[in-house]
Amino acid sequence: MTREEVFGKVAEIISNHFEIEQDKVTPELSIKDDLNADSISIMEFVLELEDEFGTEISDEDAEKIETVQAAVDYIMEHHAA
Repeated sequence: MTREEVFGKVAEIISNHFEIEQDKVTPELSIKDDLNADSISIMEFVLELEDEFGTEISDEDAEKIETVQAAVDYIMEHHAA
């Protein structure tokens, strides 16, 4: 899976979960600050990432995923193609 494909899927999840237009999702978008996500919303988002990409994201790692780019980078590094 290419970085662009991963970004597209992450953007789609964010668009659906946070009710934002998909074309407004950028790599620099801060999940907490720009989307006003609380800890529950962030954990739900992480669970959706796990389901979509078939990977486990520890709570410690989830706390480090602060931007869309960080989510994409994490998936690229840990996704079991």
